[in-house]
Formats: sequence, structure tokens, C-alpha cells
Amino acid sequence: MPETATTSYWIDSAPAPAPAAPPVLPREAEVVVLGGGISGLTTAHLLARAGRSVVVIEAGRIAEGVSGHTTAKITSQHNLVYADLVDGFGRERARAYGESQQAALEWIAERVAELDVDCGFRRRDNHVYAEDRAYLDRLRREADAAAALGLPAEFTAETELPFPVAGAVRFRAQGQFHPRRWLLRLAEEITEAGGTVLENVRALRLGLPDESVVHTTAGTIRARDVVVATHYPVFDRGLYFARLEPKRSLLLAGPAPQDAPRGMYIAADTGHSIRTTPGDGGEVLLLGGEGYHPGEDDDVTARFHRLTAWGQARLGAAAFPHRWATQDNSTADRIPYIGRYHPLSRHLWVAAGYGLWGMTNGTLAGMVLSDLILGKDNPWAGLYDPARPTVRRSAPGVARLGAKTGRHYLGDYPRAFAPGDRIAGLEPGEGVVTHVGRRPVAAYRAPDGEVTAVSAVCTHLGCLVAFNDAEKTWDCPCHGSRFGTDGSVRHGPATKPLPPVELDPPPATDQPPATDQPPATDQPPATDQPPATDQPPATDQPSATD
Repeated sequence: MPETATTSYWIDSAPAPAPAAPPVLPREAEVVVLGGGISGLTTAHLLARAGRSVVVIEAGRIAEGVSGHTTAKITSQHNLVYADLVDGFGRERARAYGESQQAALEWIAERVAELDVDCGFRRRDNHVYAEDRAYLDRLRREADAAAALGLPAEFTAETELPFPVAGAVRFRAQGQFHPRRWLLRLAEEITEAGGTVLENVRALRLGLPDESVVHTTAGTIRARDVVVATHYPVFDRGLYFARLEPKRSLLLAGPAPQDAPRGMYIAADTGHSIRTTPGDGGEVLLLGGEGYHPGEDDDVTARFHRLTAWGQARLGAAAFPHRWATQDNSTADRIPYIGRYHPLSRHLWVAAGYGLWGMTNGTLAGMVLSDLILGKDNPWAGLYDPARPTVRRSAPGVARLGAKTGRHYLGDYPRAFAPGDRIAGLEPGEGVVTHVGRRPVAAYRAPDGEVTAVSAVCTHLGCLVAFNDAEKTWDCPCHGSRFGTDGSVRHGPATKPLPPVELDPPPATDQPPATDQPPATDQPPATDQPPATDQPPATDQPSATD
């Protein structure tokens, strides 16, 4: 296995058109959509078809972010969720959740047919299974709850998997497709309807107090409505940093064995995800698993090895030429945030917290947000409202996330300032968080022996990053931002890179200065700007409109 994960199968098998000329940012539009994944493009597509002038701003390339690194299952079956929703929120809210997810699936199916998109859309049964018999009661309870809500659910002990299972919950006639081919076509539809799609332009901040102004790396644009569909909200308003928990998982793709299952599967007990997709040389097997919190595992390479070994032993796979990782965020109550960015927003919108089920949730976000922007009633808007009354029930989960962030602040800084020169001992391909004089530093030694050093202080809210040995990135354990070894932003919520650090002169002291201590609280910065230096930001309060 190579040291670094390769490109996502979806991206490798559907190259994007050559980059357009340097972007020209319009001065204004009716709607600005930040994010060129499934949420942003679906929203923009629906608004452009309704006659609104729309500008999509994507920090990288269209559908190369999380939407290009997914398992791409289009299903209303989100692991074992419906029995918990009934218990926690009542039958009607649980029914609305299932209806909305099924509606998103059917919307995709109808649009694929209407637009005649060659994206490999196929109907497939989806399954949540377990090998551990201790899960049998939960599986039966989930099947009963989902069926009672009107979903196409049933319990079964028979599957296509090449190994026995204790049981499974089957949802009939769900969907799967090639997500990148679908999204590239949606981007074409947006431009054909008069919209604008800009790539390699990063949103930096909103105006204060005027949230209709977006400052970007290509200039400033004003809009009536602004949609933040950046996966993790990049503006620290609404306290999303305290309400979303990032999780990273690994994926493999390779030639499917002859007896590979043709349905879609996820294990309730181990988390392994299995599906196939048509490829140029035959069926391709996609295997996912090994979930972990970004920045909290110093041996991600071992996770890739374990997942590969599992696929070979349990599914008979010969090899996995494609290896990559993906990331998503979960809410404490398991229901995404889709709606107004914060309670006093009138024209600032957000979509986030899909809990690993982005194909239906991202599509649903486009359906809900476009209705709200167009002034239409949407039957599911209240369920997904970020300010919904049931959010209060998630207070224990929010407290847990805050405690985890506090542990990192209190534990990671002292470790970075431990005595000793840890840079000199780096082997090629290794990275370490240490200190140079009075500064926390993230140092990486390239295969050619050259050492690159950047600030180890995340430019979002000041946690210290950690080294991801498989992907050669610096990952923030607090809120999931990721950076290249050169400090460039790979994944938000951070919008500014880690600044470079000069390694000479050598450290003057082994003690951290008082100003390099982490903030006393986990408050957002006063504006949407990251800290002006590589020090952790001073504490502040959210804006008055929160």
C-alpha cells in the first residue's frame, strides 16, 4: 500500500473540465451560494430554474470536496435512527424525517431521468446489518419503527453478503449513483439557466453587521440571500463550532469479486460500508469503515491496512487501487441543521450536520432552502430549523463536545512545549507538533529530506493541529479543519492557512510564553477573521444578532 491515500475513485473516474479562466466575481447577485457540493449545487440549480440570478462560489473544484469522497448511497435509511427518533421526538417528527429523506431520493431519481444524466443511477435495496447477535433486538425494533412510519422497511436474516449475519433491516428500492457525474451535470444546468459557477475562490468573511456582503479571495459580492453550504459552516455565528462533531472515515475501491453483493450495506456493529458501482472494466467494490475523530489518531496508515485486510478476508477482494478518506459532521440530536443561520438572520442560510448521510440530506437541503428563499412553505422546514425547540434536548451532547475541546486545549499545548528537539529526529514522511522558541510549530520532513514548518495553531479557534500520517495533513481535533503540510487549507471551518515558521534561529527557551496559552473559553472570534497572528484567539462573544 502506498504511504499516502490516492485520489477518490469518483474524482479519478470523472475528471472535471479544464479550469476556466481566472474567475471574475460579479459585484452583486440575488443569491450567493457558498460551496460547490451537493447542497450548494442543488440549491443553486433549483433557484436558477426559478429565475433567480445565482452565483456559486467554490473554494476548490466543483464536487471535489466531501461530495466527491462519499459512498454515494441515496437512502432514507440512516443506520439505526427511526426507533431513536420516535423515542426522542415523537412519531410525527420521526415520520417527517423519513418522508423528507424519501422525497429527496425520489427528487434525484426524477431529475436524473428528466435531464438524462449518465451517472449510473440504479435502484438497490439498502441494509443495516449486524453479525453480533446482541444487536438483534435493536434491528427488529428499528424495522418495526420504520415500517410503522410508512417506510419500505423489513427485518431479514438473509442477505447477499458472503458471510452470515445475525440479522438486517432492509429498505427496498433505494438508490445509488456516481455523485461527481451527477454534480458536474448540475453545475452545467446552473450555468445554462443563467447562473455563474466560480471555482478556486474562497469565502473569507461576511460583512458586519451587513450579512449580505461576502468578502472572498476574488473580491467582494453583495446578494439579497447568502447560502452557506460549505459542509462545516465557515462563519462563526450561530455557535456551530459547539454544535457539530466531525468524524473522518476511510474508503477503498477496487475490482469487485464475482460474488460481491449488489445491494448496499452498512454494519451497525462494526461500521463497515459496502456497495458496488459500474466501472469501465466491470463492477467496482467500494468499502468504507475505520471511523475516527480527525486529529485524534497518530496512525491512520494502520487503519487503511486494517480496512484492506478486512475487505480481502471477508469479501474476497484482490486489491484496492483507490484509497481515500472522507469527513462529515453530526449534530447532537442526529437531525441536520437546514434553515436560517441564526435566529435573527433574515437572508443568511445554512445547511450542515448530515451525520454521514449527505446524498439525501444535501439534496433535501437544496429543496428546503430554495423554498424558503423563494417565499414558499416547506413541510419539513420546521423539523430541520437550526433554532428548533428540540435543539435544547441536545444540551448534554453540546456539553460533551465543549469538554472535548477543553481537554485538547489543556493537554495539547503542554505536550507541544515538552523539552527536546523533536524536529531533528524526523524521518522522511513524518511530522511532529513541537515548539520553536516561543511558538507552537508543526514540522514535516518531505521524502527529499527538506523540513517544512508552519504554525501549529489552527486558524479557526486556536486548537493545536495533529499530524495525519496517511494523508500527510495537519488535522484539527477540535472542529475538523485540515491543512496541507505547507499550511494551505484543505478543509474548513478554517479559511486562512497556517502561516510559515522560520526554523532558525534555534529555540531560545523550552517554556511556553503566557500569550501562547489557549483561550480560557471556546468562544468564536469577534469577526469572521481568523487570529491576526498564530497565537490562539482571545475570547469573545458572538455578534449581537445571535
